[in-house]
Amino acid sequence: MRLVSMRAASAICALAFTCLSLTPATAQIATGRIVSAANAFLSTLDNKQRQTVLFTFDDEKQRQRWSNFPTGFVPRGGISLKEMNATQRAAALAVVSSALSPRGFEKIQQIMEGDEVSRIKEGNNPMFGKDLYYISMLGKPSEKDPWMLQFGGHHLALNITIAGERGVLTPTLTGAQPALYTLNGKTVRPLGQESDKAFALLNALDEAQRKQAILSYRLADLVLGPGQDGKTIQPEGLKASAMNERQRAMLVDVIAEWAGIIHESAAAARMAEIKAGLEDTWFAWSGPITVTPGNNIAAYYRIQGPKLVVEYAPQRLGGDPAMHVHTMYRDPTNDYGRRLMAK
Repeated sequence: MRLVSMRAASAICALAFTCLSLTPATAQIATGRIVSAANAFLSTLDNKQRQTVLFTFDDEKQRQRWSNFPTGFVPRGGISLKEMNATQRAAALAVVSSALSPRGFEKIQQIMEGDEVSRIKEGNNPMFGKDLYYISMLGKPSEKDPWMLQFGGHHLALNITIAGERGVLTPTLTGAQPALYTLNGKTVRPLGQESDKAFALLNALDEAQRKQAILSYRLADLVLGPGQDGKTIQPEGLKASAMNERQRAMLVDVIAEWAGIIHESAAAARMAEIKAGLEDTWFAWSGPITVTPGNNIAAYYRIQGPKLVVEYAPQRLGGDPAMHVHTMYRDPTNDYGRRLMAK
């Protein structure tokens, strides 16, 4: 367990350094990069396509039109990769990449590839596939005024609000089915770190802490998933104030798997905010407390703080729950960047 602790501590140090070294000017450069990529993408579209992609910033219906379901069940707004030519697809993915960290973009690509695996496995089922992901924008890309980038489809919903130098990733849903597959001879687990790091944290707790962290009932799915905007839940489990320094570092490292999806400057600001409320952050576990090495956990867990809710929820219906996972990342005080919009 010493190795896990050293890795967690290293991650904390790196994040702390990033928070200290990044300035508003650096963050504004990131915003400029995203805006430039967005405008480059829009320039590849014809007028009809552009009208399909752009929504007004106050369009609440479009803002909440995201889901873990396939697009055939829950239609998305915007334009799909399938409807684009090669140049347009490359430009669309460049927008997404510009708003995310390298690891964040890799995770999103792995989720999409997993959906392609499902399509092929089910006999070219048109319900699945890596082309069935949609991009839309609420408001025009701007380095000063608030606007929003959305990208998603089956098991993916990125809602990224950008307001000047600030960027907000919540609410965002990342899922995977299959949650483990082979691509080009390599094993891929899109949400593997989310599973492994949380399991390591559970095992780092002593007996008394584990009794507090492990809930007495089972949870089968997300509590604050799609359609649950504004809903609140009571914190439960083990409070970070009852953890030692090593355990708290491991907890932060788990959270960083979601907070670190967005680009570096926004992630640094977000991690600083999360660490400021860490003492009042809770860790709760529901389900099996063992895992097959190299596989994903089959247990639900939740991390909840003053400005944070993370949920990891394996799906028990229809097969191995470790192979079908939903996760949710929210800031109840600032989903869709509402706190920024109020300023």
